[in-house]
Formats: sequence, C-alpha cells, structure tokens
Amino acid sequence: MFNSIFLIGLGTPELIGILLVVLLLFGGKKIPELMRGLGKGVKEFKDAKDGSTEAAEKEEKSK
Repeated sequence: MFNSIFLIGLGTPELIGILLVVLLLFGGKKIPELMRGLGKGVKEFKDAKDGSTEAAEKEEKSK
C-alpha cells in the first residue's frame, strides 16, 4: 500500500505533515468515527465489486 504512495512523490515527512494537519482539523475524538465510516465504505465497495449482495442484505436487516 505504501509503495504506491511513495511512487507519487510523497515521502515520510510529507505523510507525517498530512497526518498532523488532519489531527489538528478534526481532533482526536472525531478521527475514529471518520475511519469507521471510511472502513464501511471500503467494505461496501469491495462487496459491490465482487457482486456480493448477501452482505448488503444482512446489513440492511440489522438496521
């Protein structure tokens, strides 16, 4: 994963700077919420890409 980031010219100092800015903008309490939402979005995307509708149906039933 990180290899693709380094290919576009972002090194460790740049990544640390970006992470610090995100931390300052959103705060420590909001970041886990954002990551949880991002994780759910990635999971839904993978399920849709693979054609897995079972996972989506289970999630809808649980709501």
